[in-house]
Amino acid sequence: MDYLKKLMPLEAAQKFVHRQYPNCQGALLAGSVVRGEATETSDLDIVVFDKYIQSSYRESFVEFGWAIEVFVHNLTSYKLYFEEDCLRARPSMPRMVSEGIVIKDDGIIGLVKCEADKLLEKGPEGWSLDTIKTKRYFLTDALDDFIGCSNRAEEMFIANTLAVLLSEFVLRTNCKWIGDSKWIVRSLKQFDEKYAEHFIEAFDCYYKNGGKNQIINLVDIALQPHGGRLFEGYSIGK
Repeated sequence: MDYLKKLMPLEAAQKFVHRQYPNCQGALLAGSVVRGEATETSDLDIVVFDKYIQSSYRESFVEFGWAIEVFVHNLTSYKLYFEEDCLRARPSMPRMVSEGIVIKDDGIIGLVKCEADKLLEKGPEGWSLDTIKTKRYFLTDALDDFIGCSNRAEEMFIANTLAVLLSEFVLRTNCKWIGDSKWIVRSLKQFDEKYAEHFIEAFDCYYKNGGKNQIINLVDIALQPHGGRLFEGYSIGK
């Protein structure tokens, strides 16, 4: 077998699991190749369930022409990852399991998929009023820095911070899952395609020509239902 030859994703995943985890009870192929979003640099994300391992682990390989990320769990360790992902509102593991294509199944995958689907459908727990207040304060603080900054280099990184804080605020106050990196955009689109377009346009406008108004308006619109900008009177740990 020529391991530099790039096989089709599913074939590569099947051969890989057969080679590396022949005694596992289940395996799924997930990630961008399953969603039809693969690029030249995409890897294969494979979730493996093996009742004989003591604790979960992650490992990277290059086989069959692919970079492969493997997430190995026993038949209970995945539950902790489900819980932790839900607490941080970033459902990486539930999403991989839910969308994953079955590579191998000794009768366990259906139950695990059902657990993942229920968690994804339920969504994250809503923020408390205290949490919303704190998030308003930090979003306001970043916005004020952005408005007042006249140093282009510093301003760009403040804008980056604003993008993360604003996307989190909008999604979490609507009890939706959040994301990081490319999943910021994907999470916003899952929430509201039109809003995601406005969000992208606002930051694109800033990065292209320095215009701040669209970003400022987006932040103010997001804050308005929750009391608007917050600085005076905010206290923590007093």
